[in-house]
Amino acid sequence: MTTAYDVPANVLINRLSGYMKENIREIQPADWAGFVKTGSHVERMPQNPDWWYVRSASVLRKLYMNGPVGVSRLRKEYGGRKRRGVRPAHFAKAGGNILRSILQQLEQAGLAQKDGTKGRVVSGKGRSLLDAMSTQIKRDLDRENPELQNY
Repeated sequence: MTTAYDVPANVLINRLSGYMKENIREIQPADWAGFVKTGSHVERMPQNPDWWYVRSASVLRKLYMNGPVGVSRLRKEYGGRKRRGVRPAHFAKAGGNILRSILQQLEQAGLAQKDGTKGRVVSGKGRSLLDAMSTQIKRDLDRENPELQNY
């Protein structure tokens, strides 16, 4: 059985974000999502108009891979280098409200669930969605590149 570990992350996230945009009503960008940066280390707001769905798909994949994960760990994962002018750059965490809102929406959609005080994990519905998407991607990649089937 093919899982999310067996396919490239960028292909899975792109296809999953398109699926979320078309089929899952619970995942919608917040009203303020068009005006915010994703963290203090970023200079501008995202250029992709569908960035909310891409980030949601990425968070769902991280829940699948790293399982129970909370907002604090996700802030660290999505953080980055903050430029401070002439002073040396330092690491800065990402904003938490975006990640918290996405986790809550994934939970409302039934794709994630709380795991006590440890954080959130992928639910059975979310796991089956990711596995089905991964199987479809693997099949498409094998059809495009038959010489890679040996690996």
